[in-house]
Amino acid sequence: MDGSGEDAPPPPAALRSPNHHGAEVPATKTDMGTESGQEGKPKVVVIMGATGAGKSKLAIDLAAHFPIEIVNADSMQVYRGLDVITNKVTVDEQKGVPHHLLGTVNPNVEFTAKEFRDSAHPIIDDIRHRDCLPVVVGGTNYYIQALVSPFLLDDTTEDVSSNMCYFIPAGDEQTDLMSELGGEIFSCDYDYLRAVDPVAADRIHPNNYRKINQYLNLYTQSGVVPSRVYQGKAAENWGRADNCKFDCCFICVDASVPVLDHYVEQRVDCMIDAGLLKEVSEIYKTEADYTRGLRQAIGVREFEEFLRVYHLEILNTNEFSSLNQSPSMNNIGKDNMREILNSTDDDNPLKILLTEAIDKVKLNTRRLVRRQKRMHTRLQRLFGWNINYVDATEAISSRLEESWATQVVEPAVRIVGSFLQGDEGNLSTNDTSGSIERDLWTQYTCKACGDKVLRGGHEWEQHKQGRGHRKRIYKLRKKSLQLQEGGLPCMEPVIQKQNPAAD
Repeated sequence: MDGSGEDAPPPPAALRSPNHHGAEVPATKTDMGTESGQEGKPKVVVIMGATGAGKSKLAIDLAAHFPIEIVNADSMQVYRGLDVITNKVTVDEQKGVPHHLLGTVNPNVEFTAKEFRDSAHPIIDDIRHRDCLPVVVGGTNYYIQALVSPFLLDDTTEDVSSNMCYFIPAGDEQTDLMSELGGEIFSCDYDYLRAVDPVAADRIHPNNYRKINQYLNLYTQSGVVPSRVYQGKAAENWGRADNCKFDCCFICVDASVPVLDHYVEQRVDCMIDAGLLKEVSEIYKTEADYTRGLRQAIGVREFEEFLRVYHLEILNTNEFSSLNQSPSMNNIGKDNMREILNSTDDDNPLKILLTEAIDKVKLNTRRLVRRQKRMHTRLQRLFGWNINYVDATEAISSRLEESWATQVVEPAVRIVGSFLQGDEGNLSTNDTSGSIERDLWTQYTCKACGDKVLRGGHEWEQHKQGRGHRKRIYKLRKKSLQLQEGGLPCMEPVIQKQNPAAD
């Protein structure tokens, strides 16, 4: 199998997909990246794409051609539970291909990009030691960025500068340090951060307490402002694939937006049939935080209002009126939710709320598709990623396995094969002439949108293209013309630009 001779042993049977059927795989130990690659880096395949494009399916299909193991990079699929809502691949769909970081994290905690990176690195090393090819699969681009980047901007100074390393305390030690520095806890004080380092303050959101705390800890312990640490070569290198620990082959499963829209809407309907309502009822809690952990997944938070009203209605029924404790959603009327949805009474308030929730799931999924596709372009233009696109439009539209095999799997096999052989000339090349300068530090304030703060030129440009912003600008211009006609002063500018780094 490894091409080194007839006596070369195949990979262990447990690590091979049943799809192989004992067939030889065109990859060697060297090809797997254990010894070679770009500047001696181990080789890793990264499969990206919008939700519904077929990333997981492609990765599993590649196991028929290469000895691979899959590392999940979906920020919701890493959590235990809600297998239907998060659209995890089932055991049968995995076809014996080993999957890592799939349904392993406590659903009530926040699994950050840094934690993903720190978990994925040793897993990838273990996969390589088994002479297999690591294939990272997921639509959460900031997870993939964290894996690719030599460091994270919100890390401590580890890996940022070889001659600068500071200890950042936590817990009681942190509190004691803050007290010694003035008797006041300012670990989450955005105003204080702006006072000591306006450049760093403009880089993060005022409500991002974790990063505010991290930046202030760095400053109080080292005396160096964060913007000075994260500048120059460090900032230039962040997020760039050529500075990655791995030699990466990026494959993006692409498809047209209309086709993806139609597909994800149908998929939501299938998820309803497969038990989505049961899952959201099981995870519902009246005082739960829907901004952390698994509850922030699309398909959960949209049902919060319906479940709140439904829960109150159940509490008010005679069945529970004599109970002293609140019934769990696990024990009440899950089947009733389907009955409500299938009811012929279109004026039923619960049916209206439930239908609206399902429509919101579809809308938010369509929006996610667009955000992910925009991000792929951004990764290519801002960070110089050489992304190889395979078009799944026809395969998704026709739903024919033959079309999927010829138009998606076969091109991907050629791309991976060329990558493993080091034949970069056979990989698809993308036009990088549209590369734009990265603007990480400039802050824009949109007066028209209630002093909304945007960070960086890319975020500002995206905001300007939004429908809400354009509608407000239209109204402001119309009002400004009316003021001019009445001889009154015009309205103030709608943008305020701050760039402390240039001062």
